[in-house]
Amino acid sequence: MFFSQAGARPQMWEVSPSEHKKWVEVFKACDEDNKGYLSREDFKVAVVMLFGYKPSKIEADSVMSSVDPNTSGILLEGFLNIVRQKKEVQLYWNEIRHIFTAFDRHYRGYLTLEDFTKAFRQVAPKLPERIILEVFREVDQDSDGHVSFKDFEYAMNYGQKKISNNL
Repeated sequence: MFFSQAGARPQMWEVSPSEHKKWVEVFKACDEDNKGYLSREDFKVAVVMLFGYKPSKIEADSVMSSVDPNTSGILLEGFLNIVRQKKEVQLYWNEIRHIFTAFDRHYRGYLTLEDFTKAFRQVAPKLPERIILEVFREVDQDSDGHVSFKDFEYAMNYGQKKISNNL
C-alpha cells in the first residue's frame, strides 16, 4: 500500500551541451560512410562506446523495430532520444541502488525490518510502526524476512508506475 503510493520519482535530467556533443560525435564516428543513419551493427558499437556494454539481440531488435521503414537505420534524432532514455534509466537505477545501500547499514546485501525501521525513523519520524511493518511486508515479496535489492527495485519501480498512472 505505502510504496504503491510513494514510489521514487526519477529526477528530470537535462542533457548538458558537452554530453550532447559527445553523443553526436559517437553517432558520427559510428556512421563511418556518412550515410546519415546507424545500421544495427553501428548502433551496437555506439552503445559499447557510450555505455560500455554490447546490447543484447532483444535490445537491438527492439530499437531497430522502431526505425522508420523508409530509412535504413537510426537517424541522429532517434539515436539521441534512445541514448537520453538509456541514460535516464541508468541514472534512476543508480539512484535506487544508492538508496538501498544507504538503508543497508551492515552491508549484507539485504534489508531487515530493523533496517527499514531505522531508515523510516530518519525520514519520517512520526510514521506509525504498523505502517513501517506493512511497507516491509509488501516489499518483502518472498516473505523471507529480508528485502533483497531486487525486491526493493521492484517496489520502487512499481510505485513509480502507480504514480505515473495517477498523474
